[in-house]
Amino acid sequence: MRRAEPESVPVSIPLVVLDVRKDGTVAVTVDGIRLDPDPFAPPWRRASFGQIIDRATDDRTTPARVEVREADGTTFTDIIATRRRRAPHPTPEPEEPTPRPAFHAVEGDGFVPGEDVAVAVVTGHTDVSGTGTARALVDPDRLGPDAAGGVVEVLLFGRISGTTIIRRLP
Repeated sequence: MRRAEPESVPVSIPLVVLDVRKDGTVAVTVDGIRLDPDPFAPPWRRASFGQIIDRATDDRTTPARVEVREADGTTFTDIIATRRRRAPHPTPEPEEPTPRPAFHAVEGDGFVPGEDVAVAVVTGHTDVSGTGTARALVDPDRLGPDAAGGVVEVLLFGRISGTTIIRRLP
């Protein structure tokens, strides 16, 4: 009596082909089916490699064989492995919700009806040189609500009228 052997299933991983054109754009296929960028997005370029691989492998949950065909005829092939799955973090204790800051209204008169008004949070102050030139260095770490030593100032600037309003928030 012969024992039934299970049929072996060949291992198959998707083939992602990137055809790099002379202008730097890239045509992409996954198992022969075209993979386009999102609607209204610019065409794929060489710098889009990470996005292309993420889309083709469902955010790297599936391995893939990648073949890059350069415009000069050279070809590169690689296997992209899946990302290691991390153990799920234990469910944290629910924290009490942090109070959300209240909105502050900043108003001023003197603008042209319908004009575009720029809104800026003041991050600091600077002095003017003897030639009348002002220079400001903006530190991205100081762009929080306590940027001006606990006092927050808001500037409204009318792009047509030139009206400038500066208000301190409570």
